[in-house]
Amino acid sequence: MEPLSLHLLLLLTFIGLLAGFIDAIAGGGGLLTLPALLAAGLPPAQALATNKLQGSFGSLSASINFIRQGYVSPRRLWAAILCSLVGAGAGAFAVQRIAPGALRQIVPVLLVMATLYFIFSPRVADVHGERRMGDGVFALLFGTGIGFYDGFFGPGTGSFFVIACIALLGLPVRNATAYSKVLNFTSNFAALLLFIAGGKVAWTVGLPMAVGQFVGGRLGAGVVIGWGVRVVKPALVVVSLLMSAKVLLDAGGGQWLRHLFAG
Repeated sequence: MEPLSLHLLLLLTFIGLLAGFIDAIAGGGGLLTLPALLAAGLPPAQALATNKLQGSFGSLSASINFIRQGYVSPRRLWAAILCSLVGAGAGAFAVQRIAPGALRQIVPVLLVMATLYFIFSPRVADVHGERRMGDGVFALLFGTGIGFYDGFFGPGTGSFFVIACIALLGLPVRNATAYSKVLNFTSNFAALLLFIAGGKVAWTVGLPMAVGQFVGGRLGAGVVIGWGVRVVKPALVVVSLLMSAKVLLDAGGGQWLRHLFAG
């Protein structure tokens, strides 16, 4: 691809900042950055790889802030971190060899279910809920599974981790968001290493966006710490709805709607 103009790089950097802010609060920052990278002219595989580069900085920034404030201890998450690393690496390896169209078909269903959960569940709060799963089983099933999804496709990973932490580990919103950022950084970083090895990363585009992501992630983590469930729950609902709409349209929903209203 040809070098991007300065004003386009500045625009992508701002999008990275905004995405990092949103991602730290509710996940779903890839809803902004991946389409922006594709619109800038990057081929799909290169866009996915570059998205991992800049996204790693946002999740790292938010993770550092949450760890410093005591909302998450990486020691407790070692099993989930390891499983997320393995899952994301496998996903990044697979996506460079398999078209992700089949996975995209089930993502809208998962996102709609997530949205309904956050709208109606009384357990989405800043207090501990009921634990339904041990750390080891959670790490094996959801660390590996969501990590694979992140390496393979990506958008919504942070939201899925938050949902799993609240629904299955009974964590308060602030802690669940903190856990999700550490695991999201892990899966981003593992996938990034595989994409670097495959020579897919556009460094001149990804590094300026990474600066924006780092700043946005820190700002978003501060909002979660200060406001908690008052901002996280509505943000998760809105992000899940937007991601659902986008993925449905990408999967042919726009054509389906046109047929519906045409006749």
